[in-house]
Amino acid sequence: MRIHKITYPDVNNGLGCRVTLWVSGCIHHCKGCQNKETWSFESGREFTDDDKREIFKVLSLPYIKGITFSGGDPLCSYDDMLSLAKEIKEKFPKKDIWLYTGYTFEYVNENLKEILNYIDILVDGKFIEELKDVSLPFRGSSNQRIWEKVNNNFVRSKIENKAAI
Repeated sequence: MRIHKITYPDVNNGLGCRVTLWVSGCIHHCKGCQNKETWSFESGREFTDDDKREIFKVLSLPYIKGITFSGGDPLCSYDDMLSLAKEIKEKFPKKDIWLYTGYTFEYVNENLKEILNYIDILVDGKFIEELKDVSLPFRGSSNQRIWEKVNNNFVRSKIENKAAI
């Protein structure tokens, strides 16, 4: 897997103070995307064991609520993301995992379901420039949805209906 960067403390890509992993590679190529530099699967750099150690060190801090996977589209590097999400959830069960993807929840649930065992919030859908709405929390266009795991099932999150946080 290739990444662009790891950012922390990050308060823009999920609730609370977090660490964000920006993954390289995206097949969606949304018009107006704010992260076009992450589209290429060859951009950025290799994700290393040092990167993983850095993420684990940050996640061990008491004020870090969790990790966000963004990009690019993390699910375009599915096997690597699944492995990392599983390892994070095992080592840090109280930390939450957010994942941004251009795929819909329905597609993920049908084709990439295993990752849903390890994430807590899924922000789904392609960014659609004509539906851009800067007042929405944690997403860029009104078609995008926030799914939250509740009692091991994903439901539309109440976060979706709030004004920008």
